[in-house]
Amino acid sequence: MTDYDDLEKVNVTKEGLVAVVSLNRPEARNAMSPELTRDFREACRRVAGDDSVRAVLIRGEGKSFCAGGDVKGFDEMAKSTNPPSPAKRVADLLNAREICDLILAIPQPTVSAVQGHAIGLGSTIALFCDIVIVADDAQIADMHTNIGVVAGDGGQVMWPLMMPIGAARWYLLTGDRISGAEAARLGMALKSVPEDQLYAEALAAANKLAELPPIAVQGTKITLNRIVKDRMDLTLDFGLLYEGATYLSEDHIEAAAAFVEKRKPKFTGR
Repeated sequence: MTDYDDLEKVNVTKEGLVAVVSLNRPEARNAMSPELTRDFREACRRVAGDDSVRAVLIRGEGKSFCAGGDVKGFDEMAKSTNPPSPAKRVADLLNAREICDLILAIPQPTVSAVQGHAIGLGSTIALFCDIVIVADDAQIADMHTNIGVVAGDGGQVMWPLMMPIGAARWYLLTGDRISGAEAARLGMALKSVPEDQLYAEALAAANKLAELPPIAVQGTKITLNRIVKDRMDLTLDFGLLYEGATYLSEDHIEAAAAFVEKRKPKFTGR
């Protein structure tokens, strides 16, 4: 039996054959701090090697699934007297691929239960799961362009795979939010349900997968995810490099400052 008690920002519990992995930073809508990122990566590694687990349910504690990156942290970094070098920032960003790789490397089928906000990296985590179930009123978005950076940390992989390319272009270019009900209509999610039914629906889906022959299920998952990995090889590293470059732009610094100061940003294209 694998032990998860030392993880501080992720709770892992068992529901029979299902491991429930809960992002646990509800006071910040589960925005991905370094500590939460570290514990989520470790949780993925451990459930992958847990022989008592036949399916994995990923969810967020509190009102949201995951609000993505911590924009306040971006502003603090920009104003720091000792910020990381540009090379270090770009190199760190390339490590974002590890989260996508780790989710895909979980041999058991994964289900995401999405309520509240799933933004940026939060939407990537949700969409990289094998099955996505959302609350009707959930808000899903990839808002990288709104903070002056390229949509590069996985959205450019999954959004065009899961919806028509024209719709994906619009949502990734504008950062507009999409409701859970609309996400299901476009094919991003298997279904949308009222929020008070979300956990039960997602757990039922995970249990159904857990009760099927594991070798057949896992082999089918691996086969299907070759499509996702092929798309990752095509766009992910390129997007992450582009994203890293735009983190160094004046527009990104202005966007982060405007977010903290609650004002409209003024972009110059520099």
